[in-house]
Amino acid sequence: MELNAQPRSSQQKLAEGMIPAVAYNKDKNVSFAIDRKAFDRAFRQHSTTGLFDITLEGGETFPALVKTVQMDKRRRVPIHVDFYVVTYGEPVTVSVPVHTKGKSQGEVMGGLVDVVIHNLSVVAPGPRRIPQELVVDVTKLNIGDHVTAGQVKLPEGVKLAAEEDLVVISVLPPRLSDSEAAAEQQAAQVAGLVAAGEISEEAATAILEGDATVEEAKAEAAGDATETADDTSEKSEE
Repeated sequence: MELNAQPRSSQQKLAEGMIPAVAYNKDKNVSFAIDRKAFDRAFRQHSTTGLFDITLEGGETFPALVKTVQMDKRRRVPIHVDFYVVTYGEPVTVSVPVHTKGKSQGEVMGGLVDVVIHNLSVVAPGPRRIPQELVVDVTKLNIGDHVTAGQVKLPEGVKLAAEEDLVVISVLPPRLSDSEAAAEQQAAQVAGLVAAGEISEEAATAILEGDATVEEAKAEAAGDATETADDTSEKSEE
């Protein structure tokens, strides 16, 4: 992707529709201005993996990748761009988007495919060999299965720059409905009351079967305790 640029100093006023930018590496640091609309269109298409050939007006042309883009928070348009200058034929480390294809067996069973890592770090053999995306076929995955970084198929010559056991994609169990979630929460609450001795096992069963509420069971347990205490007191007086 070619991008025309105008050399500029830090104090130079920008022409209408232009935004400031800088391109750098360990040996180079260049400030210039680029057309905002032209860059915005190109960046939306190529993101941080797309190679830009930046041509300075009246000067050199060099390849670079987008490092960071500062956006106007209100208008959501770019207002400053940092490029990283690369060299043809030399390895470059980049973060490449991860996408899935197919419908997993887990989804057929009601599960959910969760892309845990949306961008995976890799080393491409050169700027022109950077993959635009990494596609993972999930059709054979069941609920509970996952794909690690080491299992992601990479283009020839591209190497992984992340830990091989890093989980990239998981297939999660079906999400609970509101009623199921409420039932699970109630079951946990009832189990805690039984463990604390606040209600009996029989009362817990009644709650879970819908024959009593937690408040009724606790009130009944409190009443039983009071009656037991009164009986004990009467026997002591005798």
